[in-house]
Amino acid sequence: MNTKIRILLAEDDENLGPLLREYLLAKNYETDLVVDGEKAFKSFQRNLYDLCILDVMMPIKDGFAVAKEIRAINKDIPIMFLTAKSLKDDILLGFKLGADDYITKPFNMEELLFRIEAILRRTKADSKFSGQTIYKLGKYVFDFQKQSLSADDNTHKLTTKESELLKLLCDNMNDVLERNYALKSIWEDDSYFNARSMDVYITKLRKYLKDEPAIEILNVHGKGFKLII
Repeated sequence: MNTKIRILLAEDDENLGPLLREYLLAKNYETDLVVDGEKAFKSFQRNLYDLCILDVMMPIKDGFAVAKEIRAINKDIPIMFLTAKSLKDDILLGFKLGADDYITKPFNMEELLFRIEAILRRTKADSKFSGQTIYKLGKYVFDFQKQSLSADDNTHKLTTKESELLKLLCDNMNDVLERNYALKSIWEDDSYFNARSMDVYITKLRKYLKDEPAIEILNVHGKGFKLII
């Protein structure tokens, strides 16, 4: 990991807080530990974080109040709540405030790690596929959000993976889309099976675009693919 993921950890338990921080540091996550809600929000204002892990029951300000303040200035940063409570109303309130996940104490450290990784994968995918969403490809219009490819009065619905692959090709138009980058971006794994699966999707995209002679998807030997327009 070239740039370390930075986590804000707000936990007032004097045993659990340092233990969690040491565990996350050992897993290569840069982690700032604070022990109350006021310090948590001040730390958030001063630093750039990739994820906030907030204990619900904290001195001065609880985790819900901190999350509300964070969401007022950053609606996208992932937030996970830690709590000893398992009451349905608390969980619902957490999600209403924009929580990405919720874990009830006591919890297994590995489970926490899996949840963190899942959140980060999801948010990374969201950011990766943000930005431009409509592309003009010769006579075709590709709408990434609607997962559609249109020409004249005909619209073809694409699958999610077809759309993601075509978007990566469009974002790298007339340049090489590296095979491994595409595999890890869409399939999260560059295994042989996924590589063969991607080849099938490339064949499908070629078929969908075959009626436009100005467009070609080339194989670049040993590297990946190139969408030529």
